Amino acid sequence: MTYIHEDFLLTTPAARRLYHDYAEAEPILDYHCHLPPKDIAENRRFANLYEIWLEGDHYKWRAMRANGIEERYCTGDASPYEKFLAWARTVPHTLRNPLYHWTHLELKRYFGVDELLNEETAPRIWERANACLASDELTTHGILKKFRVKALCTTDDPAEPLTWHARIAASGLQTKVFPAYRPDKALAVDRPDVFNAWVERLGATANVDIARFADFLDALRRRHDAFHEAGCRLSDHGLDHCFADFCSEQTAAAIFDKARAGTPATPEEHARFASFLMLFFGRLDAEKGWTKQLHLGARRNANTKMFQRVGPDAGFDSIGDWRHAATLGAYLDRLEQENALPKLILYNNNPADNYVFATMAGNFQDGRIPGRIQFGSGWWFLDQKEGMEWQINALSNTGLLSRFIGMLTDSRSFMSYPRHEYFRRVLCNLVGREMETGELPDDYELVGGMIRRICYQNARDYLGLPF
Repeated sequence: MTYIHEDFLLTTPAARRLYHDYAEAEPILDYHCHLPPKDIAENRRFANLYEIWLEGDHYKWRAMRANGIEERYCTGDASPYEKFLAWARTVPHTLRNPLYHWTHLELKRYFGVDELLNEETAPRIWERANACLASDELTTHGILKKFRVKALCTTDDPAEPLTWHARIAASGLQTKVFPAYRPDKALAVDRPDVFNAWVERLGATANVDIARFADFLDALRRRHDAFHEAGCRLSDHGLDHCFADFCSEQTAAAIFDKARAGTPATPEEHARFASFLMLFFGRLDAEKGWTKQLHLGARRNANTKMFQRVGPDAGFDSIGDWRHAATLGAYLDRLEQENALPKLILYNNNPADNYVFATMAGNFQDGRIPGRIQFGSGWWFLDQKEGMEWQINALSNTGLLSRFIGMLTDSRSFMSYPRHEYFRRVLCNLVGREMETGELPDDYELVGGMIRRICYQNARDYLGLPF
């Protein structure tokens, strides 16, 4: 039997039936990813396995560094083939790391490769994969069709124009591609060099001369409107923790003016400004019926030397240990008091906080929208088998798993679509095991119907994307 076979990760008859009869054939709604819209608009054809698989993949870079691989083979000037060989040398050392599963699942699903990747098999796998990449089936459009991706949402800076999205919309691509509003740099008053350059770009894109704080808010609202016109129905925020040190607009304006003059906001001022803006963004989302996403709990760019050398998103981030309950609860409560709490997905990066997030979601369900506040799927360091199981269990024990909107790739790579399959197998195995033990009823229409909805329909109904 090959390593990746039809019953991979499915350890009971019930799990296998749930997966093959109820989960496997469902399409994909990838409502949060970091795929470049430019690559989709241009129907990019990847020249080799490095381009589609290793380019920008900080998960692999972390493993390679841990295996003693020099930085030039990760983010440096080594050739694409040299970098691939360095990864192939690392793969046998990733046993029990999710990268071992993902690597071989991806090789199987994209290129039909059944061999285990190692230094010996690397040359022929490289040749086979590159030959497959020359076909139309594995251009960006071909991949979206192959994996039955009905719709996806990219992650987009409001200071940047939506030119690529306009091209995609006009292209006739069967997969619907929508932007998601990610205004993280709007909070960066503690870093005036970053903030002021971003404000200038925002003003140019929104066609607003930003001289005052009111102009800044106007530009953000105009871009929110433009995103809505482009089909956007989700916003997203990547924060260490939620902000709940609320202040008046006058106070926020004074902090804005200070940053525009080149003086960094103090930590206290930054917290107040961020709290004001996060309320502002929440109100915008609620007005339009959008879903807000909060990605909380990562400690980013922990290695200063490497951040200065290779920049962000290079594999030098970890789980943080902030105390979320008070600030997250206060933020959600403030919006709820204003009748301005949008549908919301909470993503947690620290397993110690799973029950905090799962129970916080239950505080703000409103009896009108099923699953109005979602405890989102395992994220970043938790988007592997055990992390997925932890998230599913915490949600099941404190809320309604049947209303869960399921998996997303959260990836910059077009090789990541098997992550949906991986999640579905994990879900079916967990639930199927409980059917076998009698903890869940032996009723496949009941249990299988829940599985099917989690795979696609729940997200389709909840998000209200225009497709």
